[in-house]
Amino acid sequence: MSERKIDSLLDQLNEIILGNPLATKLSAICLLARGHLLIEDIPGVGKTTLSHALATLFGLPFKRVQFTSDLLPTDIIGMTIYDVDTKKFKFKKGPMFTSTLLADEINRATPKTQSALLQAMEEQQVSIEGQQIALPDPFFVIATQNPLEQSGTFPLPESQLDRFLMRISLGYPDSEFERQLLKNEHGKNTDYQSVFEPGEVTQLIAQVGEVHVSDAIIDYLQSLLAQTRSSGQFVNGLSPRAGLQWLQAARALAFIERRDSVMPEDIKLLAQYTAAHRLHCNDGSDASTALNTIIDQTEIL
Repeated sequence: MSERKIDSLLDQLNEIILGNPLATKLSAICLLARGHLLIEDIPGVGKTTLSHALATLFGLPFKRVQFTSDLLPTDIIGMTIYDVDTKKFKFKKGPMFTSTLLADEINRATPKTQSALLQAMEEQQVSIEGQQIALPDPFFVIATQNPLEQSGTFPLPESQLDRFLMRISLGYPDSEFERQLLKNEHGKNTDYQSVFEPGEVTQLIAQVGEVHVSDAIIDYLQSLLAQTRSSGQFVNGLSPRAGLQWLQAARALAFIERRDSVMPEDIKLLAQYTAAHRLHCNDGSDASTALNTIIDQTEIL
């Protein structure tokens, strides 16, 4: 039953985001791996549309925050206010208290506001005046960001990039699908309905965790992680958290493809989306190219 529902979810996503089945598949994999998703691209290619559709089809509550330079951490988390009737202070929850939070154009906010998401993304809770308040389960952050060369943007710090399981890009549609949009043959489909209930999503996540990973796959992934640290090409190698998230994404990919174990090809396919955004080359060259070289040169044990 869950397999048919996943197929239905992907079919509907591909009707909403035309001509980009890999991006829609990766976004579903990211959420099933209990990860946070960063969508980096120019404005107007469907980043927000994909985010909203993803939450709706998974049947999850959704809130959107438009990040701007004057946005404050309290605008996201919430604040303590004085209740005149009860003569007591109480915490008024902000938009962060939802299952799916869209941080739209996250890199237009200041680093202080960006950092308000760090604890929530890692621990699924926030600290308010010394108290720990749990966020809903599941809790996902989907963030969109514009290219850094655009004016009014602040680069995401490495500590925050490391908390995103995946970074994907949608790009321009090819001429066939763009023509459908221009002729309004596709339209703006907002009639899609949820495929899953919120409780079902947590069950799916648990099933993803049961996908088998052999010792050979662990050895292969460890070899890749070690080479990012010892090759001398990167400022810093991949962290243990990066390895754990990379492996969990591979489990989710195998699950979506109805396999009960992870294959080396899963690790390879996901490398650019789960690892490249965490790496920075010492000489300023493209980290994706350097990572590809490491993967091509690493034998599967």
